[in-house]
Amino acid sequence: MIWAAVLATAAGCYLLKVTGWFVPASVLERPRVRAAAALLPVALLSALVVVQVFGDGRSLVVDARAAALVAAAVCLWCRLPFVVMVLVAAATAALLRAL
Repeated sequence: MIWAAVLATAAGCYLLKVTGWFVPASVLERPRVRAAAALLPVALLSALVVVQVFGDGRSLVVDARAAALVAAAVCLWCRLPFVVMVLVAAATAALLRAL
């Protein structure tokens, strides 16, 4: 039963990708479509981050992951390198979990 769902989902994703090739170029060149295509990855990534940080099964939690996210946001605001941001966020979460 699970494999049928996996295969059906894979086929659906493939068909969705193939239908994208048949969209006329005139539609893709519209300013509204370009703006949506530029903003969609940011929105999806933000949603994934929020779910991973604040979600725990079927409930919302605020724990060390939230503080690590805040620390990473401060590093991003200070324009620190990505590696530094990851290390600061990991250290923040580790310190808070150790307490």
